[in-house]
Amino acid sequence: MNRKITQTALGVLLLAGMPAVSADTLVRIGQASPLTGPISRAGKDIDNGARLAIEDLNKMGWRIGGQPVRWELVSEDDVADPRTATIVAQKLVDMKVNGVVGHETSGASIPASRIYSDAGIPQISPSATNPKYTRQGFKTTFRLVANDEQQGGAMGRFSFQTLKGKRFALIDDRSAYGQGLVAEVEKSLQGSPASVVAREYGTEKTTDWMAVLTAIRSKNPDVIVYGGMDATAAPLLQQMRRLGMKANLVLGDGACSSDMIELSGNVLDSRVYCTEAGLPADKMSKGADFYKRFKARFGVEVNIYAPYAYDAVMALAHAMKAADSTEPARYLPFLAKLKMSGVIGPVEFDPNGDIKHAAVTVKQYQSGQWKPVSVVR
Repeated sequence: MNRKITQTALGVLLLAGMPAVSADTLVRIGQASPLTGPISRAGKDIDNGARLAIEDLNKMGWRIGGQPVRWELVSEDDVADPRTATIVAQKLVDMKVNGVVGHETSGASIPASRIYSDAGIPQISPSATNPKYTRQGFKTTFRLVANDEQQGGAMGRFSFQTLKGKRFALIDDRSAYGQGLVAEVEKSLQGSPASVVAREYGTEKTTDWMAVLTAIRSKNPDVIVYGGMDATAAPLLQQMRRLGMKANLVLGDGACSSDMIELSGNVLDSRVYCTEAGLPADKMSKGADFYKRFKARFGVEVNIYAPYAYDAVMALAHAMKAADSTEPARYLPFLAKLKMSGVIGPVEFDPNGDIKHAAVTVKQYQSGQWKPVSVVR
């Protein structure tokens, strides 16, 4: 049968009232995180977690609004920079994405959130912990991890109650994440017999901490708390030990990673602790299966945030299915009242957009890896 006859036959069928084959509804999910730069592994971890969710959704064969749905991930690199994050956010808005997973850092998530809010596009961060992110009055902002108030409080209480810390030195990297986290640690120590003997800071790119540590060493702290990412925490630890400082080092989730182990070399020991705004894999509802599938698909272990990125995509998708619409304005109310069983456990948001029943896990470096030692809710 030649092409001309085929086209003619198709025209006859259409004129006769035969239904045309409907096209798939394309749903684009934006993903924004640092895909290059010193914390790119965290960004790629988020990207891979979101990508695995998209692949799973395409296998499910869902129909929304009566049409088959094809899911697509659109990833953008914000290099963990606030200004770049706003450019990326506007680009995703202009592409008319149906929802956004990201950004990774609080410093990027907060300025980007206004752009998504103005466009009415739901945004779920799998990792941003600064409380301000969900307290700006935007109805489009959600997060899947504990915020800094919860995490910082857990860090402070653990350091004082379990580590028996009495003299604290607090350091942050001046980012929205680092400052916010350490401020909450300091707040949690108020009213206790513990004292803050030093309060110092660097930047998100600081690798030479010798001047800061030299100033701190003379004050003889038994606990040093650092708010920042693994790329700056590793040289901080190395230089602490080089100066003979034996204090416990307590880190936030930005350094609670496999990268921290790799970057620190052989100086990591059992005096180093970190907190993770979430649950360890064996405490997640579907953690074991997810970690296994993730390794098989991408050839690397989960870093930190992949399960949360996966659930962020799934939360957006389940809200669309509940609303029977992929239009942000129509499914947003369903996202706000969503109750979903995810990889990390129950996914349900409070009126601010924070996840309910948030958990914080405290880990200790033992035998070459981070081992959970306490879960705080």
